Amino acid sequence: MKLRSAPLEDWLRDYYFTAEIDISSSGVQSYSMAELRTFTGIEYSDLDALVFDDGYSLGTPKVREAIARRWGDGDPGKVMTTVGSGEAIWLVLTALLRPGDEVVVVQPGYHSLVELAVGLECTTRIWRLDFDRDWRPRLDELAELVTDRTRAIIVNFPQNPTGASVTEAELREIVAHAERVGAYLLWDGAFADLVYDSPALPDVSTLYDRGIGFNTFSKAFGLPGLRFGWCLGPADVLADCVRIRDYTTLHTAPLVELLALGVLEHAEAFLEPRLKQARANREIVRDWAAAHPDLVAMTLPAGGVAAFPRLLGLADTYEFCENLFQQRGVLVIPGSCFGAAQHIRLGFGGSSEALVDGLDRMTDALRDERR
Repeated sequence: MKLRSAPLEDWLRDYYFTAEIDISSSGVQSYSMAELRTFTGIEYSDLDALVFDDGYSLGTPKVREAIARRWGDGDPGKVMTTVGSGEAIWLVLTALLRPGDEVVVVQPGYHSLVELAVGLECTTRIWRLDFDRDWRPRLDELAELVTDRTRAIIVNFPQNPTGASVTEAELREIVAHAERVGAYLLWDGAFADLVYDSPALPDVSTLYDRGIGFNTFSKAFGLPGLRFGWCLGPADVLADCVRIRDYTTLHTAPLVELLALGVLEHAEAFLEPRLKQARANREIVRDWAAAHPDLVAMTLPAGGVAAFPRLLGLADTYEFCENLFQQRGVLVIPGSCFGAAQHIRLGFGGSSEALVDGLDRMTDALRDERR
């Protein structure tokens, strides 16, 4: 596999740890170990009792059962726990795809969902989201992209970085397009529990026998540093993933799964406060964009905690984002990291105070650009 650099990670690697105000992230505000222990009831004695043996290739049975109950069809045999959802995506794509396979990917999109297929020398067909259509995915365009040669369709809705989503009826139509040609449908559901005006979408694995859903604690759960994720899909695909994993990570760490089980058993304690915070912050972003129509044009995200506004008058936001960080201490992501140079990824999952301060500083910077 020959992978190109990931511009998003290159940008964050330089700036993430030194930003004064971070309004770039696509995840909610992170929890501490103290908060995790409070919400789950995990005691120090539980940690002390843990023996650092090797783990199960597919994950600890109780953890897989908890995931299957909440997101799957109840069958833990369709669940694999992984080191973040990134490992799950890599394992599944490596197991399924071969050079020359035809794959539909979404742009602008998260790099793992596009570049891994490119690195595997697949033929990628782009399902493009358009700012002028409020980033709404056109299912008639997907129908034209899917052919008898399509091996996989790779999507994530609610979407990163645009915040666009689909209805359940549209989800089922996407499934139908995959089903008519026997393609795998790979669905990154990282933002499944971060939706505002509609119920969470069902996991695609419950709707289609070649549907594979990915998820993670890194976005809605506020636990990115735990590096815990999973996928739900056909048992034969997971078996192929295990054969690949036998040469890499082998299994998810027992300590991570101990903590993850506690989180899964008390999921709403983690999700509800951050969703409430995200709702309030989304209104702050809405009001900010409405107050500055000469500076920014934005579609309000339907899910997730990132918007993808266009900064008016800038053909490429990269230099602006660099100056915003260097001169004003504010971190956002230039849209070129997602192939949309006029835009920025604006995260609103953190504290409301930091968001307001960051937006004020960015407004001043945009005004200075006009002078």
